[in-house]
Amino acid sequence: MRFKRAATPLVALFMSVTLFAGCQSVQPPSVSEPQGTVDTPTTTTQNEPAPQTNKETPRNETLYINGLQWGPPTNFNLLSGNPAFPVNYGNSRELVYETLFMVNQLDGGLEPLLGNSYEWTDETTLRIELNADAKWSDGTAFTADDVVYTYELGKKYDINWSSFWTYISEVKADGAQAVEIKLNPDNPNKLTVLDSIELIPMLPKHIWEEIEKKNNNDLTAIRKEVNDNPVGTGAYKLHFYNDQKITIVRDDNYWGQKLFGKLPAPKYITHVIYKDNAAGDLAFKSGQVDVSQQFIPQVWKMWEGGAAVKTYLKDAPYYLPGSMPSIFFNLSKAGLDNADVRRAIAMSINYEKISELAMSGYSAPMQPSLTLNSDAESKYIDQDAIKSLQWTMDIEGANALLDKIGATKGKDGIRVLNGTRLGPFEVECPYGWSDWNAALEIVAQSAKAIGIEIRTKFPESPVWTNDLQTGKFDIIMNTPAGGVSPSQPWNRAMTIMYSKGVAPMGEMAFWNWGRYQNDRADAIIEEIPSVSDEAKLKSLYTELNTIWLKDIPSIPLMYRPWVFDTVNESVWKGFPTEGDGTNIPPQISMDGAGIKALYQIHN
Repeated sequence: MRFKRAATPLVALFMSVTLFAGCQSVQPPSVSEPQGTVDTPTTTTQNEPAPQTNKETPRNETLYINGLQWGPPTNFNLLSGNPAFPVNYGNSRELVYETLFMVNQLDGGLEPLLGNSYEWTDETTLRIELNADAKWSDGTAFTADDVVYTYELGKKYDINWSSFWTYISEVKADGAQAVEIKLNPDNPNKLTVLDSIELIPMLPKHIWEEIEKKNNNDLTAIRKEVNDNPVGTGAYKLHFYNDQKITIVRDDNYWGQKLFGKLPAPKYITHVIYKDNAAGDLAFKSGQVDVSQQFIPQVWKMWEGGAAVKTYLKDAPYYLPGSMPSIFFNLSKAGLDNADVRRAIAMSINYEKISELAMSGYSAPMQPSLTLNSDAESKYIDQDAIKSLQWTMDIEGANALLDKIGATKGKDGIRVLNGTRLGPFEVECPYGWSDWNAALEIVAQSAKAIGIEIRTKFPESPVWTNDLQTGKFDIIMNTPAGGVSPSQPWNRAMTIMYSKGVAPMGEMAFWNWGRYQNDRADAIIEEIPSVSDEAKLKSLYTELNTIWLKDIPSIPLMYRPWVFDTVNESVWKGFPTEGDGTNIPPQISMDGAGIKALYQIHN
């Protein structure tokens, strides 16, 4: 299998700012990790609509949410690069612009929506059968032409889903109700193509062709379209918006009544735009907000205080894991180029303290692996085969390891190995990312106990980004490809370990920031996307994980939720919880398969 890596495939998917309680991260190459996007006000254009009069909606018919919109809405245009809720890319799929399939965080599977089924008819062709009942909100039938048109917008313009064309050679209709996606023969990656069918929002050809014509196919002009009456296939339409809130209203002619058996329970969904987390948390605790996607410190104190608040998991860590913020080593740095030194650092870290102080207890006990400790990912690894290589906090063991390799302590207590003093090494992440800052302080403190000197460095975000990509660091923190999608955990492993096409130190690299190199790891990463046999896949992932555990190019510090799905059942009840038998994931009731929650909640 030939495997070419374009300069930054999939980087364009999520280059918008991530706002998760002060923890932000560059996400190259990434998948569908929802993002709390900061919408920066833009210059007024002739296309911007006039302000609307405030519209109040009945409380018992309105689901209130927060945490997805952090500024006044400027447009609802998916091609703009920064549209407002509910069409912002990758965190409120299915409400207005639906995808072909819904990803389920619980098992990583894809469930039918606009697409009924999909299959690989040969090694390079994915065939999708569409739902014949699907219609746009203006009554026009949804067809294969709309699918082809939407995909090809990403080929024609530089937009959020353009990078999928790195792996696709053609998307064509086979009649009105079927589509075939042909893989790029030079880069036939099945996993990322499966990502596309749960991530790309479908757009109506008959609407957007006219918008293109009006703007002479000029993307700059197209992006100025406010699109304040979006025509989608979803169960909701835009109802009202101003600088304080955005409200959508249920389309009672929604085609999906046949698929779901009924209409969603809330007639309205309103996203209130709060000035900060504190204001949003206060409104949530008092029952003014029903679903919160904000980081809430010590969430259990809310229900201990009598609020009708609950999380998907009843007990700690309360939220399902979705990413692994990690530290990466500059493998050309003397001292850090030694795998035993890196293992000793890993063994010194107080992961429990990081969870408690940096993550408010929302990170489960660390089980070092390229996979999350979730049902969706842990199934790919033979856990017994890697157990002996996994580390835990063990100060005595770490000191014994360093003694064994001849790293002796000097008069100042810092070890020296082969003439190289083990420190000071700088470990960095951006200033103000409070949970990451706290985690790195714990890393630095932990290393003292084994005679390694690590100092924290918290530059401004642009400096950190440049240091990360050019390799101008000793140790640096970032999130390797978080999110839930068909391409996980391959995407994360590729981001951490794949060396082909990575620029040398001093030049810009968008994955493998420490410049790790292992020929066998590269070969496995290239092979996995073409493997369908489950036993073979498990064998490959286990071998890749074994290599990573031995070489330790990165160390995960915490498990971080994909989204903070916290609910207040003062008004709406019946949100999904672990073990309720529904298989509805905690995806904030409006993204992927989480949309199914809207059909079971009630007053």
